[in-house]
Amino acid sequence: MPPAGSALPTAPPRLISQKVMNLEALQRIASRGIPWGGGMRALVWKLLLGYLPEDRDSWDGALVEKREAYAKLRSELILNPSESGGEQGGAADGPLERREIPDGDHPLCLGEDSIWHRYFQDAEIATQIDRDLERTHPNSRFFAGDSKSSRINRESMRSILLLFAKLNPAVSYVQGMNEVLAPLFYVFSSDPDAQQASDAEADSFFCFVSLLSNSVDHFCPHLDNSPKGILSTLADLSQLLKANDEELWRHLELSNKVRPQFYAFRWITLLLTQEFGLPAVIRIWDALLGNPSGVQEMLLRVCCAMLLCVRRELLEGDFMANVKLLQSYPRVDLERLLNVAGQVVTPQSRGPT
Repeated sequence: MPPAGSALPTAPPRLISQKVMNLEALQRIASRGIPWGGGMRALVWKLLLGYLPEDRDSWDGALVEKREAYAKLRSELILNPSESGGEQGGAADGPLERREIPDGDHPLCLGEDSIWHRYFQDAEIATQIDRDLERTHPNSRFFAGDSKSSRINRESMRSILLLFAKLNPAVSYVQGMNEVLAPLFYVFSSDPDAQQASDAEADSFFCFVSLLSNSVDHFCPHLDNSPKGILSTLADLSQLLKANDEELWRHLELSNKVRPQFYAFRWITLLLTQEFGLPAVIRIWDALLGNPSGVQEMLLRVCCAMLLCVRRELLEGDFMANVKLLQSYPRVDLERLLNVAGQVVTPQSRGPT
């Protein structure tokens, strides 16, 4: 893996040139949309996700440490067993001697501690990941197709997702995680600083872990009813809509019986990556990452705003029409949507009635 190199894009804005980053100011900028794009967005996202420290003098050391740690994890946990265990690497002065294979390292060994047993388990997860990666942004040359670059990108994402699954066996890999990873990997790989782009795999892994840290319970069916489970979050969305538009809430949930479970499960678990095109998702994620109260709080605001922005159609629709509308969300003015999200009132912030 190449050395860390410089983490600083060329000709940075004054805010990024400071010795200690002002995260509150960065949040405000991100919430309005990072205007300069490119490497600046990659840098700001890394700062907002806590991957880079606030002290800019610590950036290079932190990057070297994290990237070396990722390389070590990758080499230890994602390895073909047929390539491990030998002591006869390199050139030999004489004929190679037959090497005895311990019982536990034999491909036919069924023991749970066998390296091959674990390899075959990983292969099952990898197959599922590969299937999902083939469907990730199928119209984008960055992710899809048979070009060398798209294959390399999919292989890097495959390694990230497989490593996450191995390090988090209680969660493992769940369909849709590929969609959550895609914007991070795209932004970091698109950094005009080639040195930074070359380390997009390691950077994306740690930022992916950070991004999922507050929502990983949404991927665990056995935690659906927990305080941080998906059903609790869907209930929060319902209450948020009721607090902002009780007429619409009554129409959807009482008259039409259109529960958030019918449309918002995917919105929330996949951070809206399936409802909008990639450029729009990246702009929405600027707002999510720039929210001082956290990604999940802003995510629910955006979901509520999505309902408010199609209010007229929903009030005119019946059960089937509204479910169809919300499961295939129509094109809307993105900046208007985010402006509405910023004005959404949370139940806790409302004054006494």
